[in-house]
Amino acid sequence: MYPYYRQFPIQIQIPGFPQFGEQVSFPPFAPPGFGQGGIGGGAGQVGPPSGPPPSFIPQETDFGAFAVDPGGIRRCLYRFTFIRLINGRGFWFFPTFVGRNSVAGYRWRRNQFRWEYFGIDLNRIRSFRCS
Repeated sequence: MYPYYRQFPIQIQIPGFPQFGEQVSFPPFAPPGFGQGGIGGGAGQVGPPSGPPPSFIPQETDFGAFAVDPGGIRRCLYRFTFIRLINGRGFWFFPTFVGRNSVAGYRWRRNQFRWEYFGIDLNRIRSFRCS
């Protein structure tokens, strides 16, 4: 016979993670101080911006000479940022996370008139400009 044991799962709570079965909105966390009026003037805002980005497209010559590395693009967190890729395409972006090799946030889909969560490697970005 099998030894007797309890037939229910063990629940473990890990700090910073939701309980099993708990509903979580995406992204599930906010940076420290965000939502308390601290960062970027977007008090309480964790998702995409509530409206569209600026209507103009910066010319390539308007871009500053910023290194496309985490330190360079980090100053654009929670700000409208125009990204120009290596292949020449460009789009408005609202960064919410900067990692060692990538950046994530919301990309403006102008044909669909909406923000879409998006991530990209920093080595694919040729230049950027924050507003």
